[in-house]
Amino acid sequence: MKALILVGGFGTRLRPLTFSMPKPLVDFGNKPMILHQIEALKAAGVTEVVLAINHQQPDVMLNFVKEYEKKLEIKITFSQETEPLGTAGPLALARDKLVDESGQPFFVLNSDVICEYPLLEMIEFHKTNNAEASIMVTKVDDPSKYGVVVMEAATARVESFVEKPKHFVGNKINAGIYLLNPSVLDRIELRRTSIEKEIFPKIAAEKKLCAMVLPGFWMDIGQPKDYITGQSLYLNSLREKASQVLVTGDNIIGNVLVDESAVIGEGCLIGPDVVIGPGCVIDSGVRLLGCTVMRGVWIKEHACISNSIVGWDSTVGRWARVVNVTVLGKDVHVADAEVYNSGSVIEEQASVKPEIVM
Repeated sequence: MKALILVGGFGTRLRPLTFSMPKPLVDFGNKPMILHQIEALKAAGVTEVVLAINHQQPDVMLNFVKEYEKKLEIKITFSQETEPLGTAGPLALARDKLVDESGQPFFVLNSDVICEYPLLEMIEFHKTNNAEASIMVTKVDDPSKYGVVVMEAATARVESFVEKPKHFVGNKINAGIYLLNPSVLDRIELRRTSIEKEIFPKIAAEKKLCAMVLPGFWMDIGQPKDYITGQSLYLNSLREKASQVLVTGDNIIGNVLVDESAVIGEGCLIGPDVVIGPGCVIDSGVRLLGCTVMRGVWIKEHACISNSIVGWDSTVGRWARVVNVTVLGKDVHVADAEVYNSGSVIEEQASVKPEIVM
């Protein structure tokens, strides 16, 4: 079985992290974002993954592929577009990689999506409903911000798609995970095309599109606020399914994931919803909550990191505060007693203004 992961975006919403690393390789839960998906695909029986990339992806993607092809014993290849092709065009471009004599359906995933990936259940759902295409949908509290998938509850058939409805028509949205028969590729031209707006509505009109309601959590983690929310949901899922990977102790509150190579000093208070990466040094008296501290970071005495992301190899000075969805890029150095509040920082001693990359 095969799969394609759409990774062609430029990662502008996750800057400054994506200045240093392609978005699919940005850490989430102490592993590259895309690795969560590849591991789930492998567990579901997928033997080949195609990464649909754009022409500006750096060579670091190649190094990732070489490393994890061996570790996971799965074939990973690239399909590289030379111009933007939307969300459907990359499937047409990768047609020869996705179709073989077996005629099996293939998965398509949006690389920004984090969830529990019930892919085996989706395969069974697809077969049971004799669908040409199956999509996962997830329930949301405020559907007016999204494109809503209207479906028949009894049959799971998709009836229509309504973009940002002004009146309630449903509370289920596209979760960015699809299982498609090879025949879907016959519907896609090699040009910039939207699978959500151009391809799926046609399949739905023929009553060949089904929607599976995603169990568990879901989040598109392509921007900092949602990344932090998604981390909380992910850690809670680990608590339920693999609690042994989370740390405990007198200085730990709630769900906390710490790489075994990290060093934590005396008198710290960590959690809830914290991830600490490999090689990090957390000095005494530090307060961490709702944050990610990536590989090689040094947090000095009595600093506080709250609801923020600290990029690789950065340093946060004594008594400094990094709060309110602040994102530090790679190798940023926050001076002692500095306060960074709601911004993105890519250089040492940068001033921080809300929503502006300095």
